[in-house]
Parts: sequence; structure tokens; C-alpha cells
Amino acid sequence: MAGPLHGSVGGAVLAGGSSRRMGRDKAFLKVDGTPLVSSVAGVLDAVVDAGVVVVGGDVDGIRNLGLRNVPDLHPGHGPLGGILTALRHFGGHCDHVVVLSCDLPKASEASVGALLDVVDEVPAVIVAVLEGRRQWMHACWPVSALGLLEGAFAAGERAPRRALGDLPVVEVVGLDPLSLRDVDSPEDLDESGRAGL
Repeated sequence: MAGPLHGSVGGAVLAGGSSRRMGRDKAFLKVDGTPLVSSVAGVLDAVVDAGVVVVGGDVDGIRNLGLRNVPDLHPGHGPLGGILTALRHFGGHCDHVVVLSCDLPKASEASVGALLDVVDEVPAVIVAVLEGRRQWMHACWPVSALGLLEGAFAAGERAPRRALGDLPVVEVVGLDPLSLRDVDSPEDLDESGRAGL
């Protein structure tokens, strides 16, 4: 595994979804013999230097995989709650947190590194774009945005894209499409357990 490429960045894997369409916990679905949550955490661990946590999900199962789990501060309230949990966890320790969902079977160090390549002094959300759509579950969030996002959450907002207010967004295009695609249903996987993308 390669060493960290960027400093002052934490990593978080969101594992608190209900997985209704999959019919079982996606975090522990094995692709090429490895649980998805382990694979995504490994990608982050190779690129960030402030550590990687898994937000929400099956605490015992995640810890049995040797991963660090942080309870979701807002369980059942969607990905924005998980993002807030990640930013609060890393607050004071780093400037940015890369947040990925646990259901990215082809997550790659190259795609995460591309987000971090454009980190600068501007407190912006850096988000991957696939087919013209911003991929909010493959983004780098400035810890300084915590207050703004918490305010939107307290006002009832649950969608990350609508919680940004005036926070700038930097789009990163041209990434490997497979690294950004998630799996939502059994049809997204082929019979061998590999990502059928």
C-alpha cells in the first residue's frame, strides 16, 4: 500500500445506509473476496494521513474487520448526518475530510488523490462528477464548513447538495467512471461477486 500523498486530511466511510434495495448490508458484501467497507477504507488509508474511520453501520462487524468505527451522530437521517459526524470527529485534527460511501467496489487511490490535488486555501467542497452529476458520496469536505452544514441540518435539510449555502464547490471531472459507481442492488453485481459495472 502506498504511503500518504497529502497531509492534514482525514478519511471517512459512510456505512449507515439501510441497504433496502440490496437486501443485505452492503458494507459487508464481498467483492473479489474483500468486504466493500474494508476495500473503501483501504483506498482512503493509502491517501490520507489523519486516519480513517467508518461512520455508522454494524459496530461489531466493522471492528471485527480491524476498522475504527465512529457512531453516527444522526442515525437514520441520511448521508448529511454521516458527513457531519465525520467532520466533527476530525475537527481540530485536520483541515479536510474525504467522505466516501461504503458501496464503491472500484474506489481508487487515483480518484481520491485527484480530489486532493485541488485542495487549496479556499474552503470549498471538492466533488467528483460523473456524467454531469456531482457525486456527493465521493467528495472532500472542509472541516471549516461544519457550522454551516450543521445549521442547514438543524433547519431540516438532509441532502448534502442543498445544505451548502454559499460554500463554493469545485468539480473534478475526467475520473475513472468505475471508481465512482456504487452498487445498490444485486443486479449491480455479477455472479462471481465482482462489480458488474
